[in-house]
Amino acid sequence: MSEKTSSWKRTCFSVEITKESLGKTVTLAGWVQKRRDHGGVIFVDLRDRKGIVQVVFNPDSGGDVMKCAHDLRSEYVISVTGTVGLRPEGTLNPALKTGEIEVTASSLTVLNACAPLPFVVEDDTDVSEELRLKYRYLDLRRPSLRSNLVLRHRVAQVARNFLSDEGFIEVETPMLTKSTPEGARDFLVPSRLNGGDFYALPQSPQLFKQILMIAGLEKYFQVVRCFRDEDLRADRQPEFTQIDAEMSFVESDDVIAVMESLVEALFKEAGISATAPFNRLTYDEAISRFGLDAPDTRFAMELVDVGSIVAGSGFKVFAAVVAGGGVVKTIRVPGGAKLSRKDIDELTAVAATYGAKGLAWVKFTPDGWQSPIAKFLSDSEKSAIATVTGAGEGDLLLFVADSLDVAATALGRLRLFIGKKLEIIPEDTFNFVWVTDFPMFGYDETAKRFTAVHHPFTSPLDEDLPLLETEPMKVRSKAYDLVLNGVEIGGGSIRIHDPGVQSRIFTLLGISEEEAGQRFGFLLEALKYGTPPHGGIAFGLDRILAIMTGAESIRDVIAFPKTQKAVCLMTEAPSRVDNAQLQELSLRGLRKKD
Repeated sequence: MSEKTSSWKRTCFSVEITKESLGKTVTLAGWVQKRRDHGGVIFVDLRDRKGIVQVVFNPDSGGDVMKCAHDLRSEYVISVTGTVGLRPEGTLNPALKTGEIEVTASSLTVLNACAPLPFVVEDDTDVSEELRLKYRYLDLRRPSLRSNLVLRHRVAQVARNFLSDEGFIEVETPMLTKSTPEGARDFLVPSRLNGGDFYALPQSPQLFKQILMIAGLEKYFQVVRCFRDEDLRADRQPEFTQIDAEMSFVESDDVIAVMESLVEALFKEAGISATAPFNRLTYDEAISRFGLDAPDTRFAMELVDVGSIVAGSGFKVFAAVVAGGGVVKTIRVPGGAKLSRKDIDELTAVAATYGAKGLAWVKFTPDGWQSPIAKFLSDSEKSAIATVTGAGEGDLLLFVADSLDVAATALGRLRLFIGKKLEIIPEDTFNFVWVTDFPMFGYDETAKRFTAVHHPFTSPLDEDLPLLETEPMKVRSKAYDLVLNGVEIGGGSIRIHDPGVQSRIFTLLGISEEEAGQRFGFLLEALKYGTPPHGGIAFGLDRILAIMTGAESIRDVIAFPKTQKAVCLMTEAPSRVDNAQLQELSLRGLRKKD
């Protein structure tokens, strides 16, 4: 004997009702989006996970049904049984997939009432993000956020299916692991069974995926949660998701080729064209032309070096910087001569936040150069600058004279600021570019030591190996980042598989054999046992989805995000725990003083 089906059980979703359903009886279940009383006839927009359909209650529905419908309010959970019909002429709603039809109710069941709402559950609701995050379960009912989560699911499925078809094996790596501080702080987890000892939540599966290559899996991937205890911005979260992959017996081009095909598939799922092969820039080219290692290539305004032109000029600021080994770089702002002095002061302030000591400018007007520095430059110098920059009447040139790092960064950031302010950056354009050949090392002036730009397991370019001990700052790495519209969406490298090279890198970084053993001992031991050449990449799934959906923050593509202070307003985490729990963990609670 079969069980009796509850009368409120849904027979179909709203969007599954079409003209072919006319005259049929259906049962719908969902939430009341809106209720409208038109003097004896009540209209309810019923919303389920897939869409909205209009339900009509009229006197034919019955007195009890009408009374119940009259009491409905926003976000009540209801089940409605009724007959599918066409909407009357002139009442169609082209904005809805179900805008041509309606359901005339014959029965109504209120499955749950709803308390007074803290905000209206609509996409256009004007409410603070703090309130939205506190009532996240209501916020997620909004169509835009719900569609973001649906897209997230679909993109993750595409990634899994694509990589599986390419022969990759999905392997879960530990969430409780060893602390290996590199850059960002680790989240630490105390061990009850080993009092005084701590696990760390992984910043990435980096060491484990290398171990899997040593283990002979050859192709690994996972869609993985990662954790970093760092100060947050709009595009950062303490816990985030990566599409992580590693391959054996490969070089950079092999990894890039497979991952370009993956990216094509991911963006195709979102209805966005991403046609491989993508453009490539070396790190040096990116810095020289765009000022940043994550360049936005959707618009021009590239940096131009005019140091050779002004090296002997009468403008002493420029001449002195060049003589001291610095650079003089400029960008041309098309039509920028219309900017006011107040606008230029604003640009000067922006450049200053990135270390620039000043911002020289030139307006190209019908009367010639308009600029405080014009009188210090000869006609030949002016002509040469105009030629190399392509500047003409109506344009504005902005100059920064400083070290390469400061000049490039200040003008690179200023370029983006101006692009947005003057609406130069084209919308609905997706420009992918690989940035390759990153510097292997940076230098920490405070600690007076070399640092790894990516991580200490990144392989140097073969031709640069002889420079390790003699000119380390000239050594380039086999690292590569994929940049989309000025945002790094993925990064990786070919790893070091030779224990001898790894030892040389540790020595250069000032990591002693004892310290290396304490921090990375299990990997270093594994490298001795027949390690294949290998490399990989990790894509930031949250960032990719934010770009796909046009979200202003990655919080809008994460189900339960945290604030910029790493707080979950809904659950009120993090929170205090009682002393008994701390004692079990061999810990004592300390509260920071204000």
